[in-house]
Amino acid sequence: MGTDVREVLERVTSALPGGGEDRPGQVEMANAVAHAIAERRHLVVEAGTGTGKSLAYLVPAILSGAKTVVATATKALQDQLARKDLPFLAPLLAADLGRPLSYVVLKGRSNYLCRQRAAEVVGGGDQLLLDDEPGFDAAGAALGPLGREIRRLVEWADTASTGDRAELPTEPSARAWSTLSVSAMECPGAANCPSGDTCFAERARRQALDADLVVVNTHLYGTHLANGGHSLPPHDVVIFDEAHQLEDVASASLGLELGAGRFRALARNGRPVAKDPAVVESLADTGDRFERAIGPWRGQRLPAGLGADLAAAVALAATRVNAAASGLRAGPDGGLADDLTGRRSRAIQAAGHLAGDLALIADLPDSHVAWVEGPEHQPVLRVAPIDLREALTDALWREEAERPATAVLTSATIPLRLSERLGMPAAKVDELDAGSPFNYAEQALLYCAAHLPDPRQPGFADAAHDELEALIRAAGGRTLALFTSWRAMEAAAEALRPRLPYRILAQSELPKPALVSAFAGEETSCLFATMGFWQGLDVPGPALSLVTIDRVPFPRPDNPLLQARRDRLGQEAFRLVDLPRAATLLAQGVGRLIRSASDRGVVAVLDPRLAKAGYRWDLVRALPPMRRTRHRSEVEDFLRSLAAAEP
Repeated sequence: MGTDVREVLERVTSALPGGGEDRPGQVEMANAVAHAIAERRHLVVEAGTGTGKSLAYLVPAILSGAKTVVATATKALQDQLARKDLPFLAPLLAADLGRPLSYVVLKGRSNYLCRQRAAEVVGGGDQLLLDDEPGFDAAGAALGPLGREIRRLVEWADTASTGDRAELPTEPSARAWSTLSVSAMECPGAANCPSGDTCFAERARRQALDADLVVVNTHLYGTHLANGGHSLPPHDVVIFDEAHQLEDVASASLGLELGAGRFRALARNGRPVAKDPAVVESLADTGDRFERAIGPWRGQRLPAGLGADLAAAVALAATRVNAAASGLRAGPDGGLADDLTGRRSRAIQAAGHLAGDLALIADLPDSHVAWVEGPEHQPVLRVAPIDLREALTDALWREEAERPATAVLTSATIPLRLSERLGMPAAKVDELDAGSPFNYAEQALLYCAAHLPDPRQPGFADAAHDELEALIRAAGGRTLALFTSWRAMEAAAEALRPRLPYRILAQSELPKPALVSAFAGEETSCLFATMGFWQGLDVPGPALSLVTIDRVPFPRPDNPLLQARRDRLGQEAFRLVDLPRAATLLAQGVGRLIRSASDRGVVAVLDPRLAKAGYRWDLVRALPPMRRTRHRSEVEDFLRSLAAAEP
């Protein structure tokens, strides 16, 4: 199969605009994916920027004839696959397949308009008296701004092809969309819904069942694992693109999140259909009590047994939710209008999920950790598995599964020891570094300011500002300065604006698209940014010649989930928790520099630990193979030569 894949890949890349480029890493990766699928082995591939990894996994997966799910961590990549890569490949590979290629994008239920909710709203069963904005009744009376928006959405649904909110010409308001959509925890399924036969989400699931290839986001795949494999159709292969985010997504998906809003929503939806409305009505007060009980624990890990006050609040909540569930089930079985039948089914479904979550919290197993996060006015309690190896072995890697899927994990940056931390069976995993077509040794220079103080020392900030000034002057602006905290970013911007002749854009001043546009459009400008810009930013060309990083981005020591993992791992904690995360994020930040074969520039790390710490080589080996230096004069000469070469 490997020879066939190579030949087909060459034919495919030659059809690209400009005829494509010679990318040996792409061919190597495609052959490795083909081998993994044929031999039913898992594969982890690091494919550096410019490798063309999407085609490297799509071509062999399609040629194999295996039912394939591609899970992406970002909407941008999902859109690229669905709107660019797959439409390009489908006609080119039809002859090889002997039939047309079929593919679909499948999203979580809340992305699709719910026809049942729309019917309830239009029928007047939900008066939509939200704040001071009335909705509309069957006659269309008394429409406020919210009601008018909801009516437009309902009318759009009459002609929409998929019911996916992405079809809309403009993004709907959160309030309007939430009125017309349901989550998986609320939906009772097509068989129990009056509008099940015309459901947009169910139609998408049926299309996914018949498709050769299904594109989803990684969160939906995590939900699929969490509910025992009921969200997606059976498949032979799953490809996790942007796999560096898989660990965090799996932790969230295999856990739970609980705030007061779920109690209030159940009270609101169950009130019209409960046998005793007062039983359901009490849930709004229960949510308030729960919120007050978890509030003092914001930012903290919950103790064993939860503590007296919180344990009492959880017990009371469980009692009331179970009573509400019984009241909902005891309601009349017949004679309800369709709008009330659908509402009752959703309320029963939501009550069951809420009761199950409260039971888990009340008797939290040692395998999980609970903590509270979120803003002061809206805290939420979160639960996640401590050891993903155990959770994913049960959900994804188990050999005795009826139809275990072959997994391909790929990213431009694969975290250190990822397969080990995810519990992938070592004897069934192959790993590959497909490299990058860019000549990093010629195009880029890695500089560590080893003479600066340790970032934990009080003199670091002033010394770092002086260093930044010298580097930015040498580059003629053209700088992306990345920081590990908002406070450090704002302090640097305030210190350097009066000292530099270049425009400094700070992340706090404009929305991200406007910032990127301004930075790319004004060559000598500088962009000072925090974590949201360490990945995903793509500014090729002379507008970006210098990337600076203030510190090695180790995770916060007080993160409750990571604390629990450190406690469990003991002496292995730094190696398996902190170092891989720091190395991955550092590599993501470094990756902002070289985005094309013609880019040249410098990455400057102001943290001397990259040059001195005992673990420094774990960090350096995670980065592209750039030339390295500790001498600022060498960096300044290189940057000046780049600036002088610009017209």
